Amino acid sequence: MYRVLALLSKRQSLSFEEFADHYENRHVPLVLGLPVRPDAYVRHYVKPGRAAESAGCDVVSQLDFQDRDAYKAWLSVMFAPDSGIVEDEDRFLDRSRTRSFPVQTES
Repeated sequence: MYRVLALLSKRQSLSFEEFADHYENRHVPLVLGLPVRPDAYVRHYVKPGRAAESAGCDVVSQLDFQDRDAYKAWLSVMFAPDSGIVEDEDRFLDRSRTRSFPVQTES
């Protein structure tokens, strides 16, 4: 398994509720509707307020793939000009604060 964590922050103009609603009800279906998708896609929302300020993000998204090649294939589809992903992210994310990285999991 190849796991990636993405630390995402909402646009300042959105409330936490608006952010979470857009992510769950618009963005997630868009991502899962792509021809290549993660094996698992879990969102861990950081409690609004001091916790989010301390964490430096509003949600930690966990994406699981069979291997690194599957992840790279997903990236190429996700960031294709006609995917709509980047345009949608611009609606609800502060993309300048997005960070992502692979992590090692232990069983």
